[in-house]
Amino acid sequence: MAKIQIPRGTQDVMPGQVELWHYIEQKMRELCHRYNYGEIRTPIFESTDLFLRGVGETTDVVQKEVYSLAWIKDKQTKELTLGETQQEGLTLRPENTAGVVRSYVENKLYGAANQPTKWYYIGPMFRHERPQAGRFRQFTQFGVEAIGSADPAIDAEVISIAIRLYEELGIKGLSVELNSVGTLEDRARHRTHLMAFLENVRHDLCPDCQERMDRNPLRVLDCKVEKCKTLTKDAPSILEHLSEESAAHFQAVQDYLAAIGIPFTINPRMVRGLDYYTQTAFEIKMAEIGAVETLCGGGRYNGLVADLGGEDMPGIGFALSIERLLLALEKQGIALPVETGIDCFIVVQTEQAKATAFKLLDQLRQAGVTAEMDYLGRKMKAQLKASDRLQAKFTAIIGESELANGTVVLKEMATGEQRELPLGELAGAIRK
Repeated sequence: MAKIQIPRGTQDVMPGQVELWHYIEQKMRELCHRYNYGEIRTPIFESTDLFLRGVGETTDVVQKEVYSLAWIKDKQTKELTLGETQQEGLTLRPENTAGVVRSYVENKLYGAANQPTKWYYIGPMFRHERPQAGRFRQFTQFGVEAIGSADPAIDAEVISIAIRLYEELGIKGLSVELNSVGTLEDRARHRTHLMAFLENVRHDLCPDCQERMDRNPLRVLDCKVEKCKTLTKDAPSILEHLSEESAAHFQAVQDYLAAIGIPFTINPRMVRGLDYYTQTAFEIKMAEIGAVETLCGGGRYNGLVADLGGEDMPGIGFALSIERLLLALEKQGIALPVETGIDCFIVVQTEQAKATAFKLLDQLRQAGVTAEMDYLGRKMKAQLKASDRLQAKFTAIIGESELANGTVVLKEMATGEQRELPLGELAGAIRK
């Protein structure tokens, strides 16, 4: 019988690796607490219509990458075409901004006294795309959302959260690329000039860009195909068509970033891949990460709350992949200070001592000591080797004489020093 293997584009995070995840996630939680962002947890799957309306029907994410599920009704699976599935079904979340905004609207947070609403999330996302280094079909995102303020200072705050996280983890060589994609009115003015330019090169563009021209021509400027980059290098910039208000907002974001010492470059071609972005858009990159250099991306999404049925409230956020963050740490040779090993391994010399050892093991654990014992009936020498493999700080040995005396021999593994003490004093001695 053939082995059942892990689905392509997914991974098992094993003991020995998962501790790095715990460390990073704790850093994220601590950082967000300092910035006064609370955690939100939304469902892994949502109505497909949420992503059609929120992320955008014209995006590559919705067109090519979503995992949609058949609609389940009365315990019977209704047969649906792909189009019907998108209209009526459920979709594994490809990103979480839409879900967070849906929750914000559904719980009427726009009426809350404390504004803006500041949330963060950590959780799995799903996209059907070609797996490569730092890119999976199931991946974990950390993101923040600030909803309810149009102040450019909060744009700078959101960017700073991502930068400070990378800095606190020791990552070097970061660059912030900044752009404004303007308001809907700004983009309408720009679209007229951009389409006039693109029509002259339409048939030389890649097939994806030819489709984007009709759906969302601004995204042609973000194409990664070298030929398309060359053909569009002189295309009209969105920055040339910003309203006075949008231009002032963009300049203020730059001023706030400069005030807190975060360097950036302006990239007028960077538009991001989701339709909900307005005004500020940004990416954080690391040149040496490999084929995928973008570590983080985000931007402002004024209008999304209203599109999903709420009052018209501005918002801004970002998301980053923890898998890609781990790849960056690996590329730069950064070892996180993750604790390994256990406090104590109990070695049993005789079968008669096992019940006492098991009771002692429970007492140690209740006292806050990480402890383990042998469950394979191994000889004393093999148990000591197991203690070494688990990187135990102490080994507690119980034999015939210790059992008779109600004592235990405690050995400190780093020094080899050992002493005999009453069973009831073991936990306190280890904690010291």
